[in-house]
Amino acid sequence: MDVKTLRAEAVEATNRFFQERGGLLPSEDSDEWEDEYRRQFALAKERYAAKGRVGVAAAGGTLDGAERDLAWPELTGSSGEKRWAAGLRDERLKQIRSNDIRAWLAQAWTASRDWIETRDLAAPAFLRRVEAQYSGYVRQSEKQAREARVERQNRAAVSADLQRRVKAAGITAAGLIELIDLSVRAAPAPLKLKLAELEAGGRKLRIFETGDPGILMVIETGERGRTEYAVERDEGLVADLKLFAQSNSP
Repeated sequence: MDVKTLRAEAVEATNRFFQERGGLLPSEDSDEWEDEYRRQFALAKERYAAKGRVGVAAAGGTLDGAERDLAWPELTGSSGEKRWAAGLRDERLKQIRSNDIRAWLAQAWTASRDWIETRDLAAPAFLRRVEAQYSGYVRQSEKQAREARVERQNRAAVSADLQRRVKAAGITAAGLIELIDLSVRAAPAPLKLKLAELEAGGRKLRIFETGDPGILMVIETGERGRTEYAVERDEGLVADLKLFAQSNSP
């Protein structure tokens, strides 16, 4: 597995995620971008692993030695148990005609004892047990997919509503940056929660609440480099920042 390829794919998927969301593309040093990158990297890694396992499984035939070890996940248990279970697994997987069930079983049964404890089951009984477990897995996966779809739809509806509210209020990143520029400067205070992240006109601003309830801290990056400064808190500005951030959240 090429780590550089995984990284490049994860970066591309991360940027595409934020672009398809239709909002502000966070900078690569932001928490939002880093969290999404880690998620996309894990997904890419899973896809490559799944391709390798299913591809070898679909080829059929006998899997033994190094070929078998590359095809399926490593078993857990003592050295002796793993050697015993690997042979049992190889023989059992050859008896399963469904590529989907074979690939699922090899990934689901990674404990040596799963194979050892079922060694005395006749092939038909073993297949019935496995098919029942696979059916349960499919039902659970379909349920989770439905729930995830509903959750995405709900998030999309909330996001659309927030976008309408932001548009109706005339809130833009450029406008918020202008308000911050017009705010009264203050003495710096310790950072707390981030309120919003803005980008416009070649400027990127991250605005934070602070330990002083009357102060906001701003971290800005742009052509002049990186600067930090504090402004007096204005509740109207804070409300607009929060609404803008919510409308651009995943």
